[in-house]
Amino acid sequence: MDIVKAIETYITKMVSVPNAMKVLLLDTHTVSSTFLNIPISLTRFLCVKTPIVSLASTQSILLSHQVYLTDRIDNQKRERMAHMNNILSKAAIERLADVDEYEVVREVQEYFADYAPILPSLFSLNHIPTAARPFYGSSPNSWDAQALDQSVQGIIAVLLSLKKKPVIRYEKSSPMAKKLGVEIQHRIQQESSLFDFRGTQVPPLLLILDRRNDPVTPLLSQWTYQAMVHELLGIQNGRVDLSLVPDIRPELKEVTLTPSTDPFFLAHHLATFGDLGTSLKSYVQSYQSRSLAQGPSSINSITDMKRFVEEYPEFRRLGGNVSKHVALVGELSRVVDRDRLLETGEVEQGLATGSGADLKSVQTLITNTAVPAWSKLRLVMLYALRYQKTQASSVASLINLALENGVQREDARLVYVILNIAGSDQRQDDLFSAESLLAKGRSALKGLKGVENVYMQHTPHLSQTLENLLRGRLRDTSFPFIDGAGVNAGLQRPQDVIIFMVGGTTYEEARTIALLNQELASGGSYAAGTRMLLGGTCIHNSSTYSHF
Repeated sequence: MDIVKAIETYITKMVSVPNAMKVLLLDTHTVSSTFLNIPISLTRFLCVKTPIVSLASTQSILLSHQVYLTDRIDNQKRERMAHMNNILSKAAIERLADVDEYEVVREVQEYFADYAPILPSLFSLNHIPTAARPFYGSSPNSWDAQALDQSVQGIIAVLLSLKKKPVIRYEKSSPMAKKLGVEIQHRIQQESSLFDFRGTQVPPLLLILDRRNDPVTPLLSQWTYQAMVHELLGIQNGRVDLSLVPDIRPELKEVTLTPSTDPFFLAHHLATFGDLGTSLKSYVQSYQSRSLAQGPSSINSITDMKRFVEEYPEFRRLGGNVSKHVALVGELSRVVDRDRLLETGEVEQGLATGSGADLKSVQTLITNTAVPAWSKLRLVMLYALRYQKTQASSVASLINLALENGVQREDARLVYVILNIAGSDQRQDDLFSAESLLAKGRSALKGLKGVENVYMQHTPHLSQTLENLLRGRLRDTSFPFIDGAGVNAGLQRPQDVIIFMVGGTTYEEARTIALLNQELASGGSYAAGTRMLLGGTCIHNSSTYSHF
């Protein structure tokens, strides 16, 4: 279930036939990195081949017609082939016919690519709420109608592009997960001819979860490469903005960062920050020896790497990718040091796992003038989520302390917002009791695995959910099936599992899926051969989640 290859296949078909010139047109809803750079956000597009190709939404049919009118002025009669990125409704066909007054559209095809492929096992619907595009309806338990429709369309596109007709399970405590599952099931039944795939002994599973059942994972500092870049710098459609980095060179003010176009990132996007420095040093040394035949002994730090790249223009030309990663890792290192993330990260992990953080350690960091206000607020949020029921007075005192130490009152309100949306009364599972038990076992390994383990103790709640699923212990009472799954559906072990997180997923969870897929593919697991795919409303970092 490689979601990137599915989109690459569609794009290859669209740009290959007919054998003629193509032009790329984008509407305001379609954001693309570069034409053939995957991941490419194809969240709403229309392809028109005339020899002209445009990628846009159905909203751009009129725009395409304007292109035709320009061609007609030039007296160039052109036939068109329209390609839609999802199921084409009767209304959309009628609209296309209305604007095609010169009857030049000779063929319409449906390509199911109404989502953004991020990694082979990760996709996003790229929906971060705004005033114009809300996510929730009248309450945090209800959908905005347009957001629901776009989510259904996106997941249907994923299923059709992978040729999967799944049974559907959902998190019982989430009305939004149930509503989404019901609507997807209804759409599958409506489009039964499109879902007429070759049957499998055990049907695929679509498991719909709710972000609110694990509010901790997106609030934590991250310590693996891709997740750190997104947390500290932000990754938007495969791009990273470095324009605010001190002394950054003009050509590095915005860089692309996608595994499919970057061999080093492909090899190390899941690497921990500790391992990353060693790998980057080897990468720089390799380019150094190849380009200048010079020994690597002079490179001993990030500063040395930067100096080396700046001093050798020829190497800079040949090693643009090295320059990019030196700049990225250098900036990550600078921010980690500036914001005291090692100190705050250890306390965060303690709060998340119950491995030792207490009120005093949180108070110490809140009063530390070197710790930024955002880090202080996240600590209060994590403390509040953990001790909401048992130490409510301490939560209130921490909020007041944060207000006295740089946190704005408007931001401090987010503590109560997150408790109302994802507090203990809203969560289906006891998020912290299981973590406390696991933490006791992991703490004994610190001496064996080194300091890195201190920052990697937490595992997303998704891990436990999937382990229960693979071992056949995921209870129907907590994760019921949508009607139509069959009497013995709960006893079957699916080979293909698509997980969708209502409210957004994270790169930490994506790493969990990637490592689990590696283990399952190796054949050494109790569920060998099972394949996992993760998707979400968006890909969160702590900032987007707190303001979602």
